[in-house]
Amino acid sequence: MSEITIRALMQIDNLQPKFAAYNGATVQGSVPLSGDTVLIGEFAPGNGVFSLIDRALKASSVEATTQMVEREFGFFILRSPSNAEVSTARDAMLAELGASMTDRLKPAISSTQIITSVEPYQAQLLNKWRKGALIVPGQTLGIVECAPAAYISIAANEAEKAAEIDIVEVRAVGRFGRLFISGSENSVKTAVEAATRAIEAVDGQDG
Repeated sequence: MSEITIRALMQIDNLQPKFAAYNGATVQGSVPLSGDTVLIGEFAPGNGVFSLIDRALKASSVEATTQMVEREFGFFILRSPSNAEVSTARDAMLAELGASMTDRLKPAISSTQIITSVEPYQAQLLNKWRKGALIVPGQTLGIVECAPAAYISIAANEAEKAAEIDIVEVRAVGRFGRLFISGSENSVKTAVEAATRAIEAVDGQDG
């Protein structure tokens, strides 16, 4: 399976409560809980995701949370309360590919924005398509964009660790990943900085 490119692969332990709740409301399969460990990945071509998830499930006791193929890439989330089981699943996937974690693509921040005192009409437009918390007019909105898209997940978890914020939307599939958070101005600034650091700390190959 050497023709498969590991666009993203990350193991996130100690899933934060709000990010866990967001995933629980949006995933297809087994619902992740606060404190769980998750394995999240993105592959190209997309159909490679199915055989790799099969390999991971047979090698460990993890449960499948999401598996999907969009236009270009395959995306998945696996979960377990056991960090060791998730490590076993990850290693099984890598063995199948004949690869290591350093073979994944290194993510890059595409843009960040902080919008203070969100106007009521913009808040209402954002609330029409958000799957997480409602944005209240007057709050501060933070947006982080990165590529490959799946890495926005680690940004969301680290943002919540760093500050008291609400998760509005996490878009981890496609060409770019986007994180939308809200809260006080200071909290959002702190969270955006933490999210940015988390993405920049991931090693890998230049895309």
